[in-house]
Amino acid sequence: MKKILLVIGVILLGLSSCHSGKKGNALLSRSFPTYNWERFDFVKTEIDLKKPTTYNLVLNVAFDPSYTQNYFSVVFTVFDENEHPFRTKGYKFTLKEKDGSWKSTLTDGSYHYSFPINSELSINEPGKYTFQLENRMPITPLTGIQSIEIINLN
Repeated sequence: MKKILLVIGVILLGLSSCHSGKKGNALLSRSFPTYNWERFDFVKTEIDLKKPTTYNLVLNVAFDPSYTQNYFSVVFTVFDENEHPFRTKGYKFTLKEKDGSWKSTLTDGSYHYSFPINSELSINEPGKYTFQLENRMPITPLTGIQSIEIINLN
């Protein structure tokens, strides 16, 4: 019985750690236990593509109420296996109304946002690619950020 449970556990662990671009998988994620993100502390992951893939990417971010900025700015870059930028784009998202109130509801101590960042990112050549998020905020460390992730909706 223990062997069967061990085998099932290993299979489930393998399935949950796979991120080959399947729908709903987090392609990139990071939690910030101290709620601080340094300016040049890039969040990145390597993706090994076996076949052409099209992504529909969404950026999910959670903020602590101590986050003081009205906006959030990042640069998303995809590098090819030779570390050349394949695709890069900067994003600036408004988080608060003009009166300073959040555009999100406080849930479990956090404000959660989901932003579309690239609905048709096509990569046609198999190989290893690096997905990277860069903190583009002028304050370092950026205080009040709890977590960030990129999800593929395809």
